[in-house]
Amino acid sequence: MLTTRDKWRVYKRMCVMSLLAVVALTLVQRGGIGIGAPFQIERQARMEASSKDGEDKNLQHKAVLFAGSNTFWKTSKHKQPEPVATDTTEEPSMTQEQTIPRTWDVSSVNCSANINLTTQDWFLGLEANFKQFLLYRHCRFFPMLINHPEKCSGETYLFMVIKSIITQHDRREVIRRTWGKEQVVDGKKVRTVFLLGTSNNQAEKANHQKLLEYEDYIYGDVLQWDFQDSFFNLTLKETHFLKWFSTYCADVHYIFKGDDDVFVNVENIFEYLETAAHSKNLFVGDVLFKAKPIRKKENKYYIPQALYNKTHYPPYAGGGGFLMDAGLARRLYWASDSLELYPIDDVFLGMCLEVLQVTPVKHNAFKTFGLVKNKNSKLNREPCFFRSMIVVHKLLPPDLINMWNLVKSDLICSQKVEML
Repeated sequence: MLTTRDKWRVYKRMCVMSLLAVVALTLVQRGGIGIGAPFQIERQARMEASSKDGEDKNLQHKAVLFAGSNTFWKTSKHKQPEPVATDTTEEPSMTQEQTIPRTWDVSSVNCSANINLTTQDWFLGLEANFKQFLLYRHCRFFPMLINHPEKCSGETYLFMVIKSIITQHDRREVIRRTWGKEQVVDGKKVRTVFLLGTSNNQAEKANHQKLLEYEDYIYGDVLQWDFQDSFFNLTLKETHFLKWFSTYCADVHYIFKGDDDVFVNVENIFEYLETAAHSKNLFVGDVLFKAKPIRKKENKYYIPQALYNKTHYPPYAGGGGFLMDAGLARRLYWASDSLELYPIDDVFLGMCLEVLQVTPVKHNAFKTFGLVKNKNSKLNREPCFFRSMIVVHKLLPPDLINMWNLVKSDLICSQKVEML
């Protein structure tokens, strides 16, 4: 028979055991919630990364917001969460506060043709190259094959950005020796990069790539993406650079962007930037106003009515060479994401400027169509004119190196052409 004291001891033990059981059960339940949340968010993020549905971007944004509010996903002030890598196009946004990834965040491509177009009558009447462009127009961003983020480390006053293709190594070499040479002018740094896609020659693609990689090993100034270099893909080169610049270049003042067959007078660019009063939306070049879409099929710049049915293009600068400030370049990235891609890259950039309500400035020192319309005119080979220009288009490597040597020599000109 248990005494009163023994009964009291048994009662206390049972109470303690019950209390411990309740505490253990509570901890197990909390642990289950804490473990389950990260896996749920990770699963959702993976689904969003592989989905092609446009609404998935909103789901991804909600997942990031949820992750930010959950105590298990909080990060320190010194470490930001890595962006989710996707191969789909982000929803258009003009919000400057939107987070910009710190690295190139596209690592794979899984882009199929938009077969819905193949049933449209207007589509069936287009030429083969326009069909190809439209079928894959929604494929906006591609992985990088060669990247040099260090090109934007530290303060850079003028960033020289040149569009090129793999086989035109001789043009890049001449540019590096002449106007594209990296230098410091009055304490202001000038840096240069070349923008490339992949070779469109399938038989020689591997060889071309190896040669380019060796060239980049020597000079370290190539940015290359995994899309084929073609005329219509020049717009991809534009959007990819704008995204790359917004990602890596926080301390650049001005950008010159041009082709690899132009003559550029860097000293005159500096003079223009230092003497003229510039707004924060500087965009200056050889601007065309009220240009009409070309409807002749034999023309390189032909555009069918089905692709663009307006009478005039918005104002745009000839793609041979133009100058803009870095802040506008970042805004152009967001604007470009709000528009469907267009097969003519400089017109597309004009459309982006129109979205931002920025009018490009025409300047007579930018000659992206030659000094005079008559290609056989001696004026197009007059070094005294080149000395006063900022950009002159259409010079192949031998002509460029010859003109550069003439302009940099003890040239005596009877009168300086006032263009700046």
